[in-house]
Amino acid sequence: MRTVRQCSRTACQRAAVATLTYVYADSTAVLGPLAQHAEPHSYDLCAEHAERLTAPRGWEVVRLTPQYVETGPSPDDLSALADAVREAGRVAPASTATPPSSEQGTVETTRRGHLRVLRAEP
Repeated sequence: MRTVRQCSRTACQRAAVATLTYVYADSTAVLGPLAQHAEPHSYDLCAEHAERLTAPRGWEVVRLTPQYVETGPSPDDLSALADAVREAGRVAPASTATPPSSEQGTVETTRRGHLRVLRAEP
């Protein structure tokens, strides 16, 4: 499921729609569509901040698209979220077997994928 990334600007809670990258060697700020993955040296911006972006004196701003529009969650995202909620709400059947001992002094009570819930042995 795709997560909604927020604008990188301080105190802005809006969804990001564009990614800003600096090319220091060329004194250029490149503003393009939202990158698929967050990168450490790029900045995600909401539509308002993307449109208001200015570069430092002597720098050029290259806009790869003329307009940035917020896109909400896709039907696939909503279906994945609903499936996750349903899965989390399922009650695991009570087991009559003694849970396996995990580490000295603990007992595994529940397992979900690669995660385990451990409790101290009485």
